[in-house]
Amino acid sequence: MGLKRVLTLRTVIATSAGLTLASSSFVAAVQVAGFLAGDTAWLAILTGGLLCLGAASCFSELNARLPSAAGIRLYFSRAFNDRLALTVSLLYMAVVMGVVGAESYVLASVLSSALPAVPPLVWIVTMYLVVTGMNIRGIKIAGAFQDLITYGLMGSLLVLAFIALGRVGFQLTAPLAPGGALAFINAVAVGVFLFVGFEWVTPLAEEVTHSRLVSRGMLLAVGLLSVVYALFTVAMTASCSREALVASPAPQVVFARTVLGPAGVFWMVVLSLAASITTFNAGLISVSRFIYASAREYVLPPVFSRLSMRFFTPWVAILTVFAAGVTISLVVLATHRYLVLVNLAAAMESVVYALAGLAVIRLRQKEPQAECPYRVKGGVFVPAITALVFAGLAVAVMFTNFYVSLYLLAGFIILWWYVHQVVPVLKSKYQPRRPSRRRRPVAEPADAGCKKT
Repeated sequence: MGLKRVLTLRTVIATSAGLTLASSSFVAAVQVAGFLAGDTAWLAILTGGLLCLGAASCFSELNARLPSAAGIRLYFSRAFNDRLALTVSLLYMAVVMGVVGAESYVLASVLSSALPAVPPLVWIVTMYLVVTGMNIRGIKIAGAFQDLITYGLMGSLLVLAFIALGRVGFQLTAPLAPGGALAFINAVAVGVFLFVGFEWVTPLAEEVTHSRLVSRGMLLAVGLLSVVYALFTVAMTASCSREALVASPAPQVVFARTVLGPAGVFWMVVLSLAASITTFNAGLISVSRFIYASAREYVLPPVFSRLSMRFFTPWVAILTVFAAGVTISLVVLATHRYLVLVNLAAAMESVVYALAGLAVIRLRQKEPQAECPYRVKGGVFVPAITALVFAGLAVAVMFTNFYVSLYLLAGFIILWWYVHQVVPVLKSKYQPRRPSRRRRPVAEPADAGCKKT
């Protein structure tokens, strides 16, 4: 029994964009605008989107070559080394789950400003329960919910942006004068992180009606997000002072209150809830499949690979992600250290994107005759540029954030030990052994006609 192939391109786009389009994205968008002069935030965001399109192209080729729920674990294993691939992919999964904690903190800030009577933890746990129940019930229901929320959210953000731009009579002034090369580079570096997470749709490769849909969905999602982020960020900075936006942990609420008053606050609270739900739902869909695939290969205990006989969903993996997400959210709400998680995600995503570029180059060299329905055009130019740019960004983030480097190093050492000490034990205990070939009887000597005496 395996996963069901029912997901279409529409859901692939919604899942890829939904994991990226979170409440915390508005905070990052305001940071992008803070680096620049005039109305040039759109330029930095579109440039960041263009760089992420390069990374998306690399993931598309890797997925076309190796469509599997194991995703990056399989890509990097075939390109580099199995143990390195497993360590990186487990660390990556842990960081993505940490992003959910950061998202819950931003959501709590929004809800506290609008509905102080209801404890934010109640909303967060309620959302977790809703999306967990839908995911266990079936991928088709979870996918339909993801479609509805993600496309509704993007449409609402565009409508709100146009309303705001119309009210202030917006006109672009000096759209190509960002205020210096260094400011623009910093803004692009932050702008790249508006798109992180789009590639987490690759674990759905075994549930789409055609594996090519994953590749197309990632590229289309990055394109749509570029337009939505650029317009909404320009609308925010055109309607509010940058100082007020930067000073708030929920700048989107400040913006909505300025444009539409209390009605705008209500609208934005609904949108923030939708953004967080899409992140939780997309994260639950993707991470649970990754856990399922890892357990199927005896990298994790086999209990995580159990499927529901009725709904064909990895219910143990889904419940595990639910428990981990609630725990992380509680820790972040208690410590308020959500920015560390955001920077951790930025550094880890950059490392993975750089490795994706290198993996494309490496696999082309190792397996030149392998079937590959999609190839990045232009030879190795795009993979090489992707590897260089994101390696530089990863180094920049880790050098400027001591705790990010410390946490990543600690996580890598712990998981390296797990891969070398625990995984061999799991495989020797649970992995079925191949039946040994039956030894053929020894042929009688040619002089069988001579009777033994």
